[in-house]
Amino acid sequence: MDAFLENIQKCSSIEESKNILFAQLNNKPSKDTIKALDIAITAHDGQVRKSGEPYVIHPILVASITAFISADETMVQAALLHDVVEDTFFEISDIEREFSNDVVHLVEGLTKIVAIRGAELASSKSNEKIISSAMSFRKMLIASIGDVRVLIIKLCDRLHNMMTLSALTHAKQERIAQETLVVYAPIAHRLGISKIKNLLEDLSFRVIYPKDYKKINEYLVANNQNLQLSLNSFIDKTKNILLQYGLLKDDFEVIGRVKHNYSIYIKMHRKGIDIDEILDLIAIRIIVNNPIECYEVLGAMHINFTPLISRFKDYIALPKENGYQTIHTSIFEDKNIVEIQIRTKDMHKLAEFGVAAHWKYKSEDSAVKLDWLEGLQYQNESIEEFYELAKGDLFSEDISVFSPKGDQFTLPKGSVALDFAYAIHSEVGAKAVRVNINKQKSSLLSPLRNGDIIRVITSDEANYHCSWIDSVKTSKAKEGIKNLCKARIKECDLASSYNILSNIFDLPAYELKSIVKNLTGSNNLHRLATKLDFLKDKIGKISQSLGLKEVRAWELFKKGYKKPFLKTIELFEFFGNKNIDSVEFDYCCHPKINDEIVAFYENGKAIIHHKLCNKAYQMMAEEKPMVFVKWKNSKLSKYRLIISLQNQKGMLAGLLSFLSKMDLNVTSIDLGIKVSDKAEFCKIEVESFENKKSNIEAKISKAYKLIEIISLNDAYNN
Repeated sequence: MDAFLENIQKCSSIEESKNILFAQLNNKPSKDTIKALDIAITAHDGQVRKSGEPYVIHPILVASITAFISADETMVQAALLHDVVEDTFFEISDIEREFSNDVVHLVEGLTKIVAIRGAELASSKSNEKIISSAMSFRKMLIASIGDVRVLIIKLCDRLHNMMTLSALTHAKQERIAQETLVVYAPIAHRLGISKIKNLLEDLSFRVIYPKDYKKINEYLVANNQNLQLSLNSFIDKTKNILLQYGLLKDDFEVIGRVKHNYSIYIKMHRKGIDIDEILDLIAIRIIVNNPIECYEVLGAMHINFTPLISRFKDYIALPKENGYQTIHTSIFEDKNIVEIQIRTKDMHKLAEFGVAAHWKYKSEDSAVKLDWLEGLQYQNESIEEFYELAKGDLFSEDISVFSPKGDQFTLPKGSVALDFAYAIHSEVGAKAVRVNINKQKSSLLSPLRNGDIIRVITSDEANYHCSWIDSVKTSKAKEGIKNLCKARIKECDLASSYNILSNIFDLPAYELKSIVKNLTGSNNLHRLATKLDFLKDKIGKISQSLGLKEVRAWELFKKGYKKPFLKTIELFEFFGNKNIDSVEFDYCCHPKINDEIVAFYENGKAIIHHKLCNKAYQMMAEEKPMVFVKWKNSKLSKYRLIISLQNQKGMLAGLLSFLSKMDLNVTSIDLGIKVSDKAEFCKIEVESFENKKSNIEAKISKAYKLIEIISLNDAYNN
């Protein structure tokens, strides 16, 4: 593919681009492809790119990449026409008259994905960038659920755009590269098109992190000879071993490679090490004829070299959701580690071209597997929430885990047991209380590892763990927790509203329910428990329904009722007409600052519970007296951060400066456990007005390796 892409990079004329396209079609393009080419040239006549080249070169080269990836002329025709409807005088009806329904369908899908470019690009420093990327991301997924070929063409389009960024301003280059790295490369990965995924990552990396890219590239260039010698030496050893174990020379192929720049950068970032500390810069692939030979090769390599068992993965026995099959293992060789992938020829085709292999090779072995894509139909109103959920599903490596019956479930790496429970069924997730992992009792937040066998133990009633939404990984678990807690909180707010009014008016709750429903209905009554102005308004209206002529609430309290008042005690503000002398916490729940809370009134005391506490729920149902409560205005939250930090001069100062720019007030630092000569963990406690832990986690993780973030805002400690 390198020579092919080099030709595309050099291409600067329409005639050259046509020759590249025809070469990919074996110089035998169909009549419809010629027609699509002619229409593209006509429609884009006079249009130029920022580089000054004729615009039509772009769709022709996108069609060439599409042909290389898929060899499907329907997709090639759609690629040629992908900008015609959006950017020229041609309309979709013109395409309908000239081409098959299949081509029209693909062009419509591509047209719906409005590219974010030119003047529409948000600044790379702008908060709009996440929204823009999410919008593009959602449009791509929605358009492709009907036909995944739309995604394949769009990826080819983005690859050519990334190869020709130089004519744009640096700000626009950076913005397009950022979107490519967070949207397009992960989708290419999920579709299994590793060639495009690696290219998109490296092209984006070079633009976004030019200094890091230069450092890694210079190291690879400077050490290229040694790396190639090591690689060639290991390839020769591997071939000799396989011949000794009975494989014939023509029955296998060994391919070597030095890992690509972005994958090296990610490894450095995750481990907090420098490039010269990375032991596994080289990798080989061994390609054989049939699956059983894959295991024979694996045995030969493990017998002759020391394997790293923790890095062994068998995707042949347990394929990925997109159909990917390969054995992954790593071995020690001298002082280095070499990654080895073992697969058949058919598996290799699928690994290189992913779902596009279905059209490129027209073989049953490359059947399209898109269950994961069909499941990405999120219902979030917020575009940012959609994007965050989808990231957890698409952007992560996968693990395979099992039910006790042997059913396989694919989850993102980093998933916990509760993710597995929700993967079985939303009701199982809602009612899960604990799990057995490999027959060992474990909590629902226990991290899962590849190959774990999990049994979920459920109760008869739903369990509410709203604070766990940041701990689960999958969108299904996050949505399940969110919806479950949202419904329960509304139910609790409604019960609290009646109990608060009951305590103010000294009337049984059932009497007030009848009065309120006759007065205003109960559609928004749950707001009484959280909106003070709404509560005050309803008090006035209830006073009239009690047979009094006075309109103003305070007039009612002249008739013997004590007027409600606002009182602040410790961290809380209360509203009611009963004296509150002290605040207590019950033993049953542990609310943290800014958690949802309720307050029960008992002998001059306000007793605070988490709103989702089971005991509190029972007391609400029993109509125990309650008072309106909310956290006072101070929203300072405390967190403990554990960060991997390189043991180099200026690193701690840089971290503290970074935290300061995030408006995090550092209260303590503990430079602790050494990981290596150049890296160690440090424990830092901070204060922040940001009460959402995930927001802080996301920002820090972009610059540093954050091992753990823990909220310290247990209300008992304040």
